[in-house]
Amino acid sequence: MNALTISDLRVELGPRGARTEVVRGIDLALRPGAVQGLAGESGSGKSMTAMAVLGLLPAGGTASGSIRLGDEELIGMPSRRYRAVRGRRIGMVFQDPSASLHPQLTVGAQLTDVMRTHLGLSRAQARTRAAEMLDRVRVPHPDAALKKFPHQFSGGQRQRVAIAIALACDPEVLLADEPTTALDVTVQAGMLHLLRDLAIERNLAVLLVTHDLGVMSAIADDVAVMRHGRIVEAGTRAQVFTAPAHEYTRELLAAMPDAQEPLVAGEIPQEDER
Repeated sequence: MNALTISDLRVELGPRGARTEVVRGIDLALRPGAVQGLAGESGSGKSMTAMAVLGLLPAGGTASGSIRLGDEELIGMPSRRYRAVRGRRIGMVFQDPSASLHPQLTVGAQLTDVMRTHLGLSRAQARTRAAEMLDRVRVPHPDAALKKFPHQFSGGQRQRVAIAIALACDPEVLLADEPTTALDVTVQAGMLHLLRDLAIERNLAVLLVTHDLGVMSAIADDVAVMRHGRIVEAGTRAQVFTAPAHEYTRELLAAMPDAQEPLVAGEIPQEDER
């Protein structure tokens, strides 16, 4: 069974009488243990697709069609139930970890709060698990890191902390919206390979949303290309990158700088800890 199945998803934004359809009937299926890439330029509807899955559309936004998490329908789900799904069964990593992490709470507090809320762990159990999660996402000295605030970490390490929080409750699905855009190329490589490793190790279905096909080529098993709210091409990574069928996909591939290619192979350097 697919971890997440999106069928004929449509998203409308704006006030009544002047609404705009920004996602226009797309279909996607996320498989456990695999990375589904969703690529497209700014405004294509890819991030709004992720927000629809989370049930976090802007005020007045509506979603129709079907979004099934396993065999459970999310569209139309009561908000209280949806809050229980977010964080527990669906994790989210945003583009800017500085915006998604609370600046006045320690990393330990942010990690343990989500686990105590969703898993019912004691304070001691949650702290032990929090240190294990930081170690798994390769944050150095995890016990000491729990006592630190987000500003005390590098950008790459903050994003690793955000991934640890997103995965703290063993979700079935991870949504990653431009997770490496704010990072330099060296740090990007380590982050992408970490996401790939976590997908395989945890049998996690990952939706990787990005405008950067170089990033997509590094880890995606399947790729869908969006334009103007529609998916114009979908297939395996090999199919889309070696034999693109749509002119827009060919244009995106032609615009890729050669400098991005080393992301897909080679030894992964350690990021700067300063």
